[in-house]
Amino acid sequence: MKKNKQDAHNMLGYPDNSVARLINTDFATIKKDMTIAEAMEHLRQFHKDTEAANVIYVIDDEGRLIDDIPVRRFVLNDPNKKKIEEILDGYCDALNIKDKTETAIDKFKEYDRIVLPVVNDENILLGVITIDDVLDVAEQKDTEDIQKFGGMESLDYPYVKTPIFSLIKKRAGWLIILFLSEMLTTTAMGHFSDELSKAVVLAIFIPLVISSGGNSGSQAATLIIRALALKELTLQRWWYVMRRELFSGFVLGTILGAIGFIRILLWQKLHIFDYGTDWLLLSFTIFLSLIGIIMWGTLSGSMIPIILQKFKLDPATSSAPFVATLVDVTGLIIYFSIAAVLLKGTLLK
Repeated sequence: MKKNKQDAHNMLGYPDNSVARLINTDFATIKKDMTIAEAMEHLRQFHKDTEAANVIYVIDDEGRLIDDIPVRRFVLNDPNKKKIEEILDGYCDALNIKDKTETAIDKFKEYDRIVLPVVNDENILLGVITIDDVLDVAEQKDTEDIQKFGGMESLDYPYVKTPIFSLIKKRAGWLIILFLSEMLTTTAMGHFSDELSKAVVLAIFIPLVISSGGNSGSQAATLIIRALALKELTLQRWWYVMRRELFSGFVLGTILGAIGFIRILLWQKLHIFDYGTDWLLLSFTIFLSLIGIIMWGTLSGSMIPIILQKFKLDPATSSAPFVATLVDVTGLIIYFSIAAVLLKGTLLK
């Protein structure tokens, strides 16, 4: 049955993310000139007990939607004295057959309904969509987004039902892209090989400063992608996001930079490790590098999803691993550039 329904939708040309693919034609209708008693008798004779029957739809002779009535409104009114038109509130939210499933999800959230009618451009009632169907779509969409956040293609089937080689194929593509991108890190380190040979101590802090930048970028990307998905942010507020993330990056970088500074100070004073006579300059290098790298990480992580959505691409493709890889490469340049300026004539003679 489900396959036949899908085949019919394909023949009619409905897109995969169309409301039409979720429509249920099992719904109850009445006319506004009926009394409540007549309407109740009509429903008992011609309609089955389904979850869609919790809401009754009032239509005219041409099938155009006039209003909807919750079943409880029948119970709370005198069935023998009142007509249907007397208990209408004149307010009915409906979906259009051309709407996307994302629109349906948003409307169910906004209006807190268990069922919504679906009409065409002429307001003819075509069917209904229940909250159960929308929840299934929302869960599938969230699952796809989460999988993309992890740096892989979304799975066509649940994890336990996905063949092992199909699972490998879904994961390999992004891993190869990220691996090739990480090769730029090696290139960047090769460019600063002279600095490393003169001050080997700089290499000790590479994992520290680079991972901090990647983590901050991943945090920002996750926050912005989710805010875009929930419609909390629009593309027009990109400047607001940029200012907010730059300030956040500065504060977070200052906090972590101070911790790194104190760490070098304590290790040097307690004779746990000897960073040499220029350890104070090294401390300032780590301090300023963390500020610069984390600011760049938060900026990249927040702006990339917005840029992708601007070009009508899925923001989820700017997954945390992708942002982390970008910040790894650029973070090395920031780190060694700051070191080259501060340590020139001392460690970097």
